Amino acid sequence: MLDKAVAVLDCYRPNGGAFRLTELAERSKLPKTTVFRLCAELVRLGLLEREAETYRLGGALFELGSLVPRRQDLREAALPFLQDLFEATHETVHLGVREGHEVVYVERIHGHDVLRLPSRIGGRLPLTCTGVGKALLAFSGAELVEEVLAAPLPRLTPHSVTDPARLRTAVEQAQVAGLAYEEEEAAPGVSCIAAPVFDGPTAVAALSVAVPCDRFRPAQLAPAVRTAALGLSRALRGVRRPAGSA
Repeated sequence: MLDKAVAVLDCYRPNGGAFRLTELAERSKLPKTTVFRLCAELVRLGLLEREAETYRLGGALFELGSLVPRRQDLREAALPFLQDLFEATHETVHLGVREGHEVVYVERIHGHDVLRLPSRIGGRLPLTCTGVGKALLAFSGAELVEEVLAAPLPRLTPHSVTDPARLRTAVEQAQVAGLAYEEEEAAPGVSCIAAPVFDGPTAVAALSVAVPCDRFRPAQLAPAVRTAALGLSRALRGVRRPAGSA
């Protein structure tokens, strides 16, 4: 039954929403009677909430998700640097981690302009279509790069890079510069610059600034992004350094 309950909760990926029983049954490929019983139990446990004839994710999931140690520790360590980056740019700032071939957004601070971005806290996007994702890809080892290049490359906009040779070049440029760039590959009219965050030889996270294309100035943004990423990397190493060590 646990597998079936997870199948129902997975119906809400990637964007959440509210669904009727029939929709959940179709998405989960489970019998409607089974979904009805599961939803009743999930509502009782606070994992789902019922509103009229629809079901949405419950508050208990948010509370549990916020307690995941790795992400909670990373987010708490990162917030001062993300806030500094926002103050330096007044643009939308992201922090993301890698899961498989996707970036999962851990934190986002909105800029003064309302940008139409597909990113959201807890949401996922392909590594290859985002600045944060490219930064993670470039600094997560050669094996991952080859895996990603061997698979079909997703397209979120007409500008998304779907040619493996072009993506390889972008990754190599990011490895040299220590910065990754994305121009309208995740959302029309938006460009992004990102930098990896380290707590060891490979990237554990990446942070970015997303900017409307008409005022995207990489030379001006790069120092602030790089400074924030370096500061967070030092902070993470400091947290894990044994007391009294040099």
